[in-house]
Amino acid sequence: MPDWLLIALRTLLAIVILFGMTKLLGKRQVSQLSFFEYITGITIGSLAAYISLDLDARWYLGIVSLSVWVAVTLGIEFLQLKSKKARDFIDSRSTVLIKDGKIMEENLKKERLTTDELMEQLRKKNIFQAANVEFAVMEPSGDINVLLTKENQPLTPKHLGIKVAPEQEPQTVIMDGKIMDEPLATIGLSREWLNTELETIGVAIENVFLGQVDSYGQLYVDLFDDQIVVPKPQKKASLLATLKKCEADLEMFSLSTRAPKAKKMYEECAKDLERVIEEIKPLLIR
Repeated sequence: MPDWLLIALRTLLAIVILFGMTKLLGKRQVSQLSFFEYITGITIGSLAAYISLDLDARWYLGIVSLSVWVAVTLGIEFLQLKSKKARDFIDSRSTVLIKDGKIMEENLKKERLTTDELMEQLRKKNIFQAANVEFAVMEPSGDINVLLTKENQPLTPKHLGIKVAPEQEPQTVIMDGKIMDEPLATIGLSREWLNTELETIGVAIENVFLGQVDSYGQLYVDLFDDQIVVPKPQKKASLLATLKKCEADLEMFSLSTRAPKAKKMYEECAKDLERVIEEIKPLLIR
């Protein structure tokens, strides 16, 4: 067999083996590498190259070495899942960089992190003053997570005492001009509903690059032609306007009637509807 053909076959074999073993190690091996996993990734890549290019008759020993590395890595990951001490020893612990608004200079030196680098990481999180940080910690992965002081934290409905409904993930129902039946079925909708919504906004299915339905059943589309402006869904705004109109009608009925019982009934209904509107208003103006 010619050498070039042998190398080509070994390369294909190495790709298959490397892909299978990487899948075995899991997504964490790709997304967040610890120090040991970083070394493992480099070594596995080198062994895969050895399997591909070494023309020696004992090239299969590279597969043995590769299998041992993967087995050791899996063993260490299992040990980390079972033991906190093992995790601390292998991945190291988190390091506090800012505590109670004060920068921990000794911890910065321990992590070999300069003040400029710390400020750079804070700016990446849209924080330009260290005084706005209550607590900051460097994770074993090298990421820096930050807790802002109370007065600098974003305002949320919880701070205002407003209860909001849980938000469900949007479903992609159109992709590259094709209808996705499974996401539609997940939210209990049909192709007929989707076609009706597209007719309402005057868009053909072939012109839709991406279409998503939110948790309120509103369709948002992005078209292949970016010059075309698609009107935004108005169902929630329309519902809020209808409820306010009903409230106004009830108040008008209470003022126009002369019957005491009817007048009282209309007033109570108007007040009840007003309370309902106040409760659901945060959901309808999002």
